[in-house]
Amino acid sequence: MHLFGRTTSVNVQKVLWTLEELKLAYERTDLGGAFGGLGAPDYVAMNPNQRVPTLIDGDLTLWESNAIVRYLVSRYGQDTFAGSAPAQVARADMWMEWFQNNCYPHFIALFYQTVRLPKSERSTDARDNAAAALSKSFALLDKHLEDHAFVAGRSVSMGDFIVGASLYRYFSMDFTRADLPNLSAYYDRLSERAAYRQTIMTSFDSLRPKDG
Repeated sequence: MHLFGRTTSVNVQKVLWTLEELKLAYERTDLGGAFGGLGAPDYVAMNPNQRVPTLIDGDLTLWESNAIVRYLVSRYGQDTFAGSAPAQVARADMWMEWFQNNCYPHFIALFYQTVRLPKSERSTDARDNAAAALSKSFALLDKHLEDHAFVAGRSVSMGDFIVGASLYRYFSMDFTRADLPNLSAYYDRLSERAAYRQTIMTSFDSLRPKDG
């Protein structure tokens, strides 16, 4: 098994977290960002989108991080991280889709306004709008977490691999966060997991511009 992608990409981190939780052996090649290589012919042949991550498992080549997570859990850890019953799988899948459609665009916008862009290119309005939109979505999750330890129930599932991967950066970025105590407690529970600390709670300082 071989994973292509830099460890500072949150989409790569989702897959890394999944691989570590499943205790799978894999090799990884840095690609994208400062490492470049996304337009190399060999890589384009694997992933015509020219993005990361890409996973090769035997004869199978996959891109799109959520699809990779679903595949890994389905093949190597269904009962552990998705559940054997269709309803269990659907609950985890629902939260994966919810985060991707409702939170991720605002999370990325906020990340650019607080981390990625040079200070001269940042917009206070854009930052505040992204923070407000993300807080509105996270308020729904916070309510759900009042009586759920994890997004799909009492144990970690593939839904958490998607939702939780953003939270280290969310709680580390410099902006005014809404008071969401259940989300904070959820993040603390994830932080107790060795695989989460190893793959998600890592420095993203290399993504900051020189004046950032």
